[in-house]
Formats: sequence, C-alpha cells, structure tokens
Amino acid sequence: MEITEALTFLEQNHRAVLGTYRTSGNMQLSPIVVAARPDGRLDISSRETAFKVRNLRRDPRVSLCVLNDQFFGQWVQIDGTAEIVSLPEAMDGLVDYYRQLSGEHPDWDDYRAAMTRERRVLIRVTIDHAGPDRSG
Repeated sequence: MEITEALTFLEQNHRAVLGTYRTSGNMQLSPIVVAARPDGRLDISSRETAFKVRNLRRDPRVSLCVLNDQFFGQWVQIDGTAEIVSLPEAMDGLVDYYRQLSGEHPDWDDYRAAMTRERRVLIRVTIDHAGPDRSG
C-alpha cells in the first residue's frame, strides 16, 4: 500500500491502536485517536505522563492499526517514527488536531487551559511504511 493511500484512509478513519515498546521489549498497546496532517505526518494527543510517551522518548518506533468505524472491513497498519512535541510548542498543533477531528471548539481559551492543566503533548509520527500490501 502506498503511503498516500493510507493517508486517504485516515482522512475518514481516526480510531487506532498504537503500539510502543516497553523497556522489556514487549509491545504496549493503547487505543488512540489519530489525525493526518497536511504534510503527511500523523498527530496523536496524549499526556506528558502517559506510558506511551515515556516509551517513545526512549524508543521512537511506533506501529498503528487504524480501524474503520464498523471495526470489520478495511484497515491500515502504519509503521513509523515518533517525536514528542511538548507544551508550549505543542499548543498550535493541539488546536489544529482538535479542529481536524471535531471542528471549532466553543471556548478556545478553555481548551488551551485544559491542554496546559492536563500536560498534553503531541505525538507526531513520520510514516515509514503502510500496509497491508496483500491479503491472505
């Protein structure tokens, strides 16, 4: 599958399971909501204290399984490399993330205050590979 095909799928499908690596080498899986950026990277919102963020600071490799809303049917696996963008640098990206997924917020000042209070970060993923390339 071409990365552009995966990005097209992500325009309409935002629910995914994110895999990061624990210190033991085992996978840690987290249900997340993901948004495709205009530059072809992906954004995920999380908290600075989340295990997935700790894992990614140590090992930036990620895998995502993006599912459609019906669960069964088309899906996409993405492998990539993550970077963590912390506040205050993350704020504009967090606003863009919300807008892409939910539209306009009724009170942006309240939203920004919540992002600060919750110590939100952006997990920004650069896609290295997308699949499946064939079915079996």
